[in-house]
Amino acid sequence: MDEGQTYDKKSLLTFASDPTRWDWKKIAKHCVANANGGLLDFGLEDDQSEPPPEQRIPLELSEKLRKGIGHQCVNVAVTSSIRICPNGGEVLALRVLPSRQTLAATTEGRYFIRVSDQSKPVMPDELPRLFADKDAYVWEAQTTRRIPSVNVDDEKLVRFLDAIRSSDRVSAFVKEKSEAEILDYYFLTRDSYLTNLGILWIGRRVDRALLLHAPAIQFIKYDERGEKVAKREWSDFTLNPLELIEAVWNEVPDWREFTELRDGLLAEPVPHYDEAVLRELLANALAHRPYTTRGDIFICLYPDRLEIKNPGLLPLGVTPANILHTSVQRNRYLAQLFYALHLMEREGSGYDRLYDVLLSRGRPVPLVREENDSVTVCVERRIIKPEIVSLLTAASQQFNIRPRERICLGLIAQHGLLKASDFNRILDLSDDTRVRSWLGSLLDKGLILSRGRTRGTEYLVNPDWLRNVQTKGVTTLKKIEPHRLRHLILEDLQTYSPSPKTASSRSEIRHRIGLEIPLHTLFRALRGLCNEGSVGNTGKSGLGSRYFIVTKPCQIKPLQLDKSYPLKAVLTDKRL
Repeated sequence: MDEGQTYDKKSLLTFASDPTRWDWKKIAKHCVANANGGLLDFGLEDDQSEPPPEQRIPLELSEKLRKGIGHQCVNVAVTSSIRICPNGGEVLALRVLPSRQTLAATTEGRYFIRVSDQSKPVMPDELPRLFADKDAYVWEAQTTRRIPSVNVDDEKLVRFLDAIRSSDRVSAFVKEKSEAEILDYYFLTRDSYLTNLGILWIGRRVDRALLLHAPAIQFIKYDERGEKVAKREWSDFTLNPLELIEAVWNEVPDWREFTELRDGLLAEPVPHYDEAVLRELLANALAHRPYTTRGDIFICLYPDRLEIKNPGLLPLGVTPANILHTSVQRNRYLAQLFYALHLMEREGSGYDRLYDVLLSRGRPVPLVREENDSVTVCVERRIIKPEIVSLLTAASQQFNIRPRERICLGLIAQHGLLKASDFNRILDLSDDTRVRSWLGSLLDKGLILSRGRTRGTEYLVNPDWLRNVQTKGVTTLKKIEPHRLRHLILEDLQTYSPSPKTASSRSEIRHRIGLEIPLHTLFRALRGLCNEGSVGNTGKSGLGSRYFIVTKPCQIKPLQLDKSYPLKAVLTDKRL
């Protein structure tokens, strides 16, 4: 198992022979950070998946650890056990129980939270967000308005019950419940009163308008000069979340615009913004916004992009970099309802779907920005490489590839060539092991090839498979082999930089031979040519260096004379 949001590996070196010398501050830090429900395995190094086969954990160590944590942490409950791994080695498994309605801290008054695979301190200005994300106050289940459960919008109630009973994501056990039981089950009612969630979904307009921060949506369209050319609002509180999403999709004609991608005599229409992408972004905005924060949801349509701005910040522990992997529930009952009604995917898989759809359409991945009091998701309209559409379609038809494998194949095809370190950066993966888990069976099925080792491993789409599917793409020098690149550089310098006076900079060489060649690849080739003496450079090694071809002087071998041959004969020899 890889380290992540709810799993951490710790070395046995944490425990000294004397328990009084244990690093309790470090142990308490990780227990507090994992108080949202996590597992710590003591006895594994970061690069190990199994302990040494001969490793044994003393029985008394588990009890000492469990008791010690009780003296070092507040509102942290743990259970500990010795787990035997398949190779026979033992690890000490420490399970940190969820602290959902209280705030965990160390006895020194310090707070920590888990961010990806690291335990980060919580700053004082972040404590209100940490309190708000706890379940001590569940906005959806509150009955602050004290609206009787009979005061509902009858049409909305009928549509809700029909949608629940016809959904394939709802079990037969729930479908057989009575009307009142279904409302209680989904927390729309509580003690014969409508909850905030109930008012939001099946309540009357006047009651929904009096909610503290009922959602409202504004659509604004801009032209090339950044001026508003169209505006549409859904802010009169007549619609519930499901109806809001339907209204935005049906009442904005811009979503029907598309681009035609031609393939011979056929033309495939590709919408500027896919319905699945728009619905997923709107569902995420409605389901994950903090309903204790005031503000409308803004849909801003520009000529080249779509931006959806949601009030409030991301939950603590979720960042724009790790949003693809990290999931923190904020409105769990609303999210449960969205999933049951097919408005969004399961918790934590929504952005996987966004990446999959956008890359399958040849578009860049979504860009997430966290600002002072809002979160903005940007989706570009442009299609980087139209041929990727047919490429991924062929891969899905010929091979049963998973969504994550399709995401990886789309990224590699879009960039031409990707290093393992690039995967770590784009997908926020912690190590090369996670890269291989995302690639899945792409290498085994021959869809992609790899070259190099460790973080320098490079991945590219298999050219043989490209020829078989007859994908019409553009030839790129990004995947050029090292020896061919060296010959290309020498030919360029021979023509444009035959002497130090005409030396060329690295950017000038790259501009002439191909801008798609990575700068670090070009620098590596130039450095190798300089080391062997084929190319010279002026100035110090770096961005200011200039390069020129080195013309080696002709080597004339001296005449070897036979000592028995008279010198006079040599001077008169006509052959010389």
